[in-house]
Amino acid sequence: MSRPTPLRNRVKELRELRGGMSQAELGDAIGVTRQTIAAIEKSRYSPSLESAFRIARLFEVGVEEVFFWSEEE
Repeated sequence: MSRPTPLRNRVKELRELRGGMSQAELGDAIGVTRQTIAAIEKSRYSPSLESAFRIARLFEVGVEEVFFWSEEE
């Protein structure tokens, strides 16, 4: 199992605020797999810059409101 990256996010929280959007629905909306969304949410995978912007645009927030840097594990 890979270590979490220092890039943290609020993707799961934003999905839930958006009426419980599933990981699969979010993946379809931005062009990645459900597994990729799961890995992003667990900070096991850093999204591409394009995917990060697509997620932020979908939730109508700035990319810095979705992703942030944290050295804490």
